[in-house]
Amino acid sequence: MSTGELRIRTPEGITFAYQLAGPVTRCLAWTIDMTVVLVACLIISTSLGAVGAISVDLSQAIVALAFFVVPVGYGIVFEWFWRGQTVGKMVLRLRVMDADGLRLQFHQVLMRNIVRFADLLPGFYLVGGVASLLSRKAQRLGDLAAGTIVVHHRKPAEPDLEQLLGTKFNSLRAHPHLCGRLRQRTSPDEARLALQALMRRDEFEPAARVQLFTEMAAHFRTLAHFPPDVLEALPDEQFIRNVVDVLFRTNAAA
Repeated sequence: MSTGELRIRTPEGITFAYQLAGPVTRCLAWTIDMTVVLVACLIISTSLGAVGAISVDLSQAIVALAFFVVPVGYGIVFEWFWRGQTVGKMVLRLRVMDADGLRLQFHQVLMRNIVRFADLLPGFYLVGGVASLLSRKAQRLGDLAAGTIVVHHRKPAEPDLEQLLGTKFNSLRAHPHLCGRLRQRTSPDEARLALQALMRRDEFEPAARVQLFTEMAAHFRTLAHFPPDVLEALPDEQFIRNVVDVLFRTNAAA
């Protein structure tokens, strides 16, 4: 089965589309990762020269253990701390994620890397490649066991603020000291979420859209207390639009 696009619909009525990574792309990423792993193992083997002088058997045992532990540890460490990416996946812009679009958990990273040995049987990822071809979500055995998928990690496009926000009068800018307070008290994550909400507003179900902007507006109103007459004249979505304008277009005119 050829790989394509996976669509995940949230309870709020938002649909996320992910392009699934196929066996060929994943094999190329794995080749890069195995090169990194082999280099690491060779460094370990070379550095054990002193141990070999004491005990050849001990040195060989440590090397054999390294060739088992390093590949698994490499995948676990990088995929956890790099949020689903290894060196190979980063080069080819791939990312591991939860199959239902939820936050990737550590036990999932652990499971998919432990089961990798089964996917490698009888050699060159034959079992994993066949499983990926037959799976609707292009999952190898490790992905099926962990509930994960591998997707193409698209580079986010820079939003066109002029098109998104327009040049309408922003009543919040009549209070520059409060605008400054709003910028100071808004975290980068909060600013980004507000911007994303505006960019994707048409993807929401009507009721979910109203609820989202109502809750966001209530939060941002607590960060800077604009005069009541200014707030009463602004619907919640327009208020968020003005907030984003203040946060991202700091040099715009009032």
